[in-house]
Amino acid sequence: MATMAKVSKVNCETTRFGEIEVDEDLVITLPNGIIGFEESRRYVVLHLHEKSPFRWLQSLDDGSLAFPIIDPWDFKPDYAPTISDADAVQLRINRDSPKLAFAIVTISRQEPRRITANLLGPIVINPATRLGKQVIVTDEQYTTKHSIMDEISRQAAA
Repeated sequence: MATMAKVSKVNCETTRFGEIEVDEDLVITLPNGIIGFEESRRYVVLHLHEKSPFRWLQSLDDGSLAFPIIDPWDFKPDYAPTISDADAVQLRINRDSPKLAFAIVTISRQEPRRITANLLGPIVINPATRLGKQVIVTDEQYTTKHSIMDEISRQAAA
């Protein structure tokens, strides 16, 4: 009879979601943190509503820190960011490696329908190692405030 390995848990008291308990093998480590939040290095991706494309990148080091994120291919299927060789080495990925990418979302307080995504600085994750990094892509066509709604309208018109 096979024995089941016990999965370690990480608990975190969060501002938005109350106390969460996360399997240790779901923790993503960003050794450099996120630009402006370098002290927080352990995160988990929370997908609260199955039908929503939006998720949360919740810090496990600071329960008050959580970023709304989106898979950029959900609204921009032709997204093809180029990352530096140094970033690829640090993430232990190559061109053919499976990888995850998330764009941090910003919602305007003045215009809540104005939702933008940072396509210039995505969070790239190696799912095999759970190692991640906010990279700066070298493609000039991407911005830090790419309109999600405009892109969806463009895709619908195409």
